[in-house]
Amino acid sequence: MIETVIRFFKSLDFLKGIVLAVAMLIPVFLSIYIFEDISIGFSIALGVLFCSPTDVPGSNKHVFFGILIATFLSFGLTLLFGTVANTLWLLLPLLGIFVFLVSYISVFGFRASLISFVGLLAIVLSFIHDYSEVSLLLHASLIALGGLWYLSLTYLKSILFTKIQVDQLFIKTIEKTVEYLRIRSELLGDSDNRKDLQHKLFELQIEINEHHETLREIILASRNKSGSSNRTRRQQLIFTELVDILELAIANPVDYEKFDVVFKKHKEKIAEFKMLVFEIANQLEHISKVIRKEEKLKENTKIPEILRNIDRHIDYYRILVGLPKARVGALMLLNLKNYQEKQAQNVTAIERVLNNYRKNDEILSSREANRFITPQDYDLKKLTENFSFNSPIFKHSLRLAVVVLLGFAIGKSFSMQNPYWILLTVIIIMRPSFGLTKSRSIHRVVGTLIGAAISTVIILITQNTIVYGIVAAISLPLAYSLVQLNFRNAAVFVTINVIFVYAIFEPNILSVVQYRIVDTLIGASLAFASNYFLWPTWQFQNISENFSKAITSNQNFLKQVAVFYREKGEVSTVYKLSRKEAFLNIGDLNAAFQRMSQDPKSKQVELSTIYEIVVFNNTFLSSLTALGTFIKNNKTSEVPEEFNIYVENICSNLELAKQVLEKSEAVKEVNSTNLKDAENLYDTFFENLSKKRDHEIAFGEEHSMTTRVKLRETLLISEQLKWLYNLSEKLIASAKKYNSTV
Repeated sequence: MIETVIRFFKSLDFLKGIVLAVAMLIPVFLSIYIFEDISIGFSIALGVLFCSPTDVPGSNKHVFFGILIATFLSFGLTLLFGTVANTLWLLLPLLGIFVFLVSYISVFGFRASLISFVGLLAIVLSFIHDYSEVSLLLHASLIALGGLWYLSLTYLKSILFTKIQVDQLFIKTIEKTVEYLRIRSELLGDSDNRKDLQHKLFELQIEINEHHETLREIILASRNKSGSSNRTRRQQLIFTELVDILELAIANPVDYEKFDVVFKKHKEKIAEFKMLVFEIANQLEHISKVIRKEEKLKENTKIPEILRNIDRHIDYYRILVGLPKARVGALMLLNLKNYQEKQAQNVTAIERVLNNYRKNDEILSSREANRFITPQDYDLKKLTENFSFNSPIFKHSLRLAVVVLLGFAIGKSFSMQNPYWILLTVIIIMRPSFGLTKSRSIHRVVGTLIGAAISTVIILITQNTIVYGIVAAISLPLAYSLVQLNFRNAAVFVTINVIFVYAIFEPNILSVVQYRIVDTLIGASLAFASNYFLWPTWQFQNISENFSKAITSNQNFLKQVAVFYREKGEVSTVYKLSRKEAFLNIGDLNAAFQRMSQDPKSKQVELSTIYEIVVFNNTFLSSLTALGTFIKNNKTSEVPEEFNIYVENICSNLELAKQVLEKSEAVKEVNSTNLKDAENLYDTFFENLSKKRDHEIAFGEEHSMTTRVKLRETLLISEQLKWLYNLSEKLIASAKKYNSTV
């Protein structure tokens, strides 16, 4: 617990919270003591508040332009709505139109959605001031000044704390990877809870992919700007190893059902592998603590010892069961051991980089690096393409505009003390998906109630405005720091901050607490109800697009694996790009399924069938990654024709599954007449190699490696191809079942 608290105060999130608090409090204090008028400082502080949401991890260029655009947007919207604030007949239509338009900006992606939120915040908080007493142009200009002031502090932060952003992202990525590895190891032995464990892997893979994308953007963009310095080179090498570790973690050379059958009476062999994975995870966790500067880097002596134990267990298994009966099981164990050994080597490679050991690893050229940065698509065509009820963003924007108008009408009709609090709650809580809106509504209400209770206790204990100011100042950075980590706890500190800011000027502060609770309940109720009844977006309506992207990316990755197997040599950039796209698209599919599982039960149409399709796509990528990893890390023989036949049939099956899901009229059944011949050829070749190996052993040539290596290659590649084909067949069946009911 103490360690967690210390880490929080050393985190990038808390640093950003401190920067926000400083950026807001300095203008307020200067305004009071120099101009004896808090309104000037308050307007600048509002500008800081408006721009702060866009300060999220990314390249300096994206952060800079994000804050700059947010500054001009908040200035323009404040000026516009301040002008029409007292003209109700003009205010209402403009409020609906601009809430829709500003929300609709979200079609351009995550950072655009944050800029959109800034615009909505500016619209809502433009109702704070009485513009008959305050110069509107001055107020809007001071808001713009606040944004530029925050931009300058953010730039200063990036200069003074250049390492902290990347280091924190590396730490988060490593910690999530550690969790992923530990769950992956549990899948080996826990046959009863594999479905639950798979769910956890889906969630973790989404988070790890997001961290990888952010790191990729920061590191590669930084390298393009500053060149290949030693620091950027080391960052890229560490990042490359982390990507390889995830690839190996996803790679699954094991058919769990077959594994359970083969080693039903030899579970102690599996226990050693679980121990190995946990020890690799422990060493990665140690590396994260090294980056945190909590520990000094030290070598792990247990991993080599466990690997030696595994070698002994494989030998014992071979002797106990006897050849040739033990051959398949022994090769399965040997393949699994080789994967984990490579995983340990990746961890060692990170240690070497941290130790400043200069390796001869190649790093990407600037031209190649640019290809790995996911481009931001700001094509204006996206605005027209999404302008229909088929787009979740369009429906969300329209829904939000209606609910804001309704909330505004309620606030005006019942003469609420601060009616804009209702609108503020609505724009903070409402999201395109029902599940996220529901969870945020609950967290917002619970956080507000807890914050109100804490505030009430403090108010009953003391009426000292200095204490109120201190509490407000302390709660501000904590609120902002926790927004991404824990939304409920952030709501607690936001409520405390707002109440005590008002407490400094409002004598009847308990009424403020009361209205804060009432307004939050009204806003949360409006947000929750509208997502259910007003043009709702249910995930089953849009998940087909995720299916198509996942299948297509798996298909492209398979083709690149086949090309690499045939051509050998260095791994091409095209191969790496196809792998990256497969990982990202499978991650997006997992995220879509997670959102669907949060929808009401009545809206989870064909959830079990959809889950099958999601699992088949994930398992396909896992098996395909295992195949690619084996080919990449081992010297392989000439590609037999039966391999090409399998790949052709698997790709055809994937294409058919995609056509079925897209309800294409040109659906053609796959002709797999040659597949049985290919299977027989692989089986015959493996049998012949097995007999040859038995002959070698019988004549005292058990140390001969050539036949043994070919046996391993033939078994793993043929088993993976059979498994991939089997998965593609299952995918077609599930696609047809889904298509017939939706």
